[in-house]
Amino acid sequence: MAKTSTTTQGLRAAIERSGYYPALVAEAVEAAVGGEPIRSYLVHQETTFDQNEVRRHVTVLVLTGNRFIVSHTDEQAADNTSPTPYATTSTESVKLGRISSVVVSRVVANPEQYAPGTLPREVVLTIGWGAVSRIDLEPAACGDPNCEADHGYTGSSTADDLSLRVSEAGDGPETVRQALVFAQSLSEATADVTR
Repeated sequence: MAKTSTTTQGLRAAIERSGYYPALVAEAVEAAVGGEPIRSYLVHQETTFDQNEVRRHVTVLVLTGNRFIVSHTDEQAADNTSPTPYATTSTESVKLGRISSVVVSRVVANPEQYAPGTLPREVVLTIGWGAVSRIDLEPAACGDPNCEADHGYTGSSTADDLSLRVSEAGDGPETVRQALVFAQSLSEATADVTR
């Protein structure tokens, strides 16, 4: 989908619907996108509870013809470093060729009654491009229960750049639908790059 005023307006409207510093978030995202056509987008607002405080976080994902753009905005209460509340916005631009995995996990109720096209109850979108990896190690062992030798370590390395969970109950069916549309667009775009 080429960048049209409808696509740009849709992204801006989604940012405004999130209700989370829309002028700040939109400016950061638009600066990162530049003049590139927008193929797809997803806006996800999340509220968390930190002891006695409520904190909000918004993630905006944008797919262009060449890049995947991630924007995060967090709010912070006044603290030792700032006498007033503040927000931090960051954007990351990733070339589509760097994306190594797009994982879509769907949670459906009553799977024996599932009909194609039914909206999942929950979607978890995990995207890896090699910026952040997690290594889980544990002591290696052999099959001998009496062995006391040091067998070193075993483990796994997992790309863990972005994981985003949306649910019908928490975010509404339209956000779940938009997450699936975005995931499919991103998967198709990364497949096109490898051809």
